[in-house]
Amino acid sequence: MTSITRNPPIGRARVGRVAEDVGLIDRSGPRGKIHSVGGMTNAQLTALQHGFIAFLALWAVVLVPQLITQLARYGGLRPRGVATTAAVLLYGCMTLAVVFLPLPGPGTRRLAQTVQLHPFQWIADIHTELLKHGGAWFLTQTFQQACLNVLLFVPLGVFARILWRRGLTGTALIGFTASLLIEVTQLTANFGTAPHVYRIFDVDDLMNNTLGAVAGWVFGALLLTLRRSPVDVQPARRERVHLAEAR
Repeated sequence: MTSITRNPPIGRARVGRVAEDVGLIDRSGPRGKIHSVGGMTNAQLTALQHGFIAFLALWAVVLVPQLITQLARYGGLRPRGVATTAAVLLYGCMTLAVVFLPLPGPGTRRLAQTVQLHPFQWIADIHTELLKHGGAWFLTQTFQQACLNVLLFVPLGVFARILWRRGLTGTALIGFTASLLIEVTQLTANFGTAPHVYRIFDVDDLMNNTLGAVAGWVFGALLLTLRRSPVDVQPARRERVHLAEAR
């Protein structure tokens, strides 16, 4: 989902998975170097900034009606409800921004491959990247992008368990469906609103996103378990009262 570069098969290198498909290569520097911070490219960081701005604008619209509703219904404010709404909105805006932005510009080159249907292809990509550049496998951009695809859906799994009370199977279905919807949107060039397809439909993304939702569900279940930890309460003792001893 995070715009992975997919060249045709026959063992051709697909190094720097977030690359020129979406204009993430900085062509101003030598050899089109891809700048990244903690596994995220500059374009992805910029997308997150736009997502945060969209969140602030959307929350400003939602916040006032929510506060008025709380005052009318409960006679006071409920900070927990406000924080929950803010968390869901923030996650939604940031996720949509990172998977759809940046949009392709006039000079963006079309993808040579728009569909990747080989499961666990990212593992082979790591091997190819190591052969070309060396280094540790966990430092490759391919591995970092796979981890980001997992982490991207962890909050969704937490929300599904804690807020929506979904089971593990239901959460996995929610994660898979959300990921599939995003992948189809990317495959259709945002349903025809983009000039051409600029993100690859990748089965690995579906798997990693679903795994992230499941991991989020497990994390949410652990949080609920810790919050509901039983309190050691001593049972009331039964005492016999002897009338002969009573004064």
